[in-house]
Formats: sequence, structure tokens, C-alpha cells
Amino acid sequence: MQLDFSMMVQYLPYLFRSLRVTLELTAASLLLGMVISIPLSLIKMSRIRAIRAIGSFYTSIFRGVPLLVQVFIVYFGLPWVVEGLEFTAFQAGCITFAFNSAAYISESLRGGIMAVDVGQREAAMALGIPYGKMMKDIIFPQAIKSVMPSLVNEFISLMKNTTLISTIGLVDVLRAAQMIVNDTFRAFEPLITAAAFYYVLVMAISALGKQLERWVNKSDQR
Repeated sequence: MQLDFSMMVQYLPYLFRSLRVTLELTAASLLLGMVISIPLSLIKMSRIRAIRAIGSFYTSIFRGVPLLVQVFIVYFGLPWVVEGLEFTAFQAGCITFAFNSAAYISESLRGGIMAVDVGQREAAMALGIPYGKMMKDIIFPQAIKSVMPSLVNEFISLMKNTTLISTIGLVDVLRAAQMIVNDTFRAFEPLITAAAFYYVLVMAISALGKQLERWVNKSDQR
């Protein structure tokens, strides 16, 4: 069978609309995941053993259960258990990916915080700087700089994992490609086009991450 990528031209507007869904889901999930990961990283560093155990248990759950199972639990399971609770496919995906990413980001942040010179923490305490202000203005900025490559990798992984959301009906890039396959009865061209979309996204995110690293390194040298 001869390949005919020209037939994909008419579907490009549809694919670009689905690309917007993928980007919105990825961005919303990453932002929410970052918000959750900050207190979670502090919980894992608590001096109280029981509190640390809660953080470790949280991470073990999201590491140990396949992501697709998590999506199904949130979308199908929780509404069945909690009467009146209902999620759209986008909301279910955002919640699942955010809490899953938080488990991984919190580990990176914890490592970044521990890598900050302990002398800076002692100096801040000696100056009477409150713990919250010290973490916000001194420790966290340095920790985020050191874990920037890990955050970029998590962003890329999250973006690729959003393909799982097609299983519950949200029309992302992969789902759009599958629908084009059903419409044209041709599988190779739509799926290769979808793969190209994801590849370009990953390359763009990687380039942006490298640019951020260079900017951070330059700011440290000034």
C-alpha cells in the first residue's frame, strides 16, 4: 500500500485543536503537581517519624500503582464510592497526573533541599529569620535551580503520559489520530503524524529547559 500523507492536510485543524487539549492538560497537571509537591517534600523531611512515614507512603502508592489504573480509579471508581461526585475526563486526568507527578517532584525537591549548604540554613536561623521565610526566600530557590533538569524530565514524562487520557474519552492528540484512523481506514499516516506532534513538543520542551538552565547559571555568576 502506498503512503499518502497529503490526506492528513484536511485533518490538521482537528489535530491542532487536540494538541491544545494536550498542552492544557499537561500545564494544569504540572502546576497543580508543583503546588502539592512543595508541602509533600517538607513532610518527607519532618523530624517526626510518623509524618515522614505519611510522605513515604504517599510516594509508594503513586510509584507502585500503574498510572492507567490511577486514571480509572479517579474517573470510574471515586464517583461510584462518593455519591454525587462526578469528574469530566479533563478533570480526572488533571487530578490523577497532578498527584502522580507530585510524588516524583517532591523526591527531586527533597534532594535539592538537602543539597543546599547547611551553613546557609544555620546562618538564617542565627539571624532570626522565620522558618517559612527561610525556606521560601533562601532554600527553595536554590533547590529548584539544582533540580531543574529533573523538573524538565518530569514535564516531558507528564506530557507523554497524557496519552492515557484517551482511554476515558478526552480527545487529545492520540485520540484524534485514532479517530482519523477510523475515518480513513489508514493507520500509518495518522499515527506517524501524531508521533511527529509529540516529538516536536518534546524537542521544544527540552530546548526551553536548556535555555532556562543557561539563564539560571548566568544569574548565579553575576
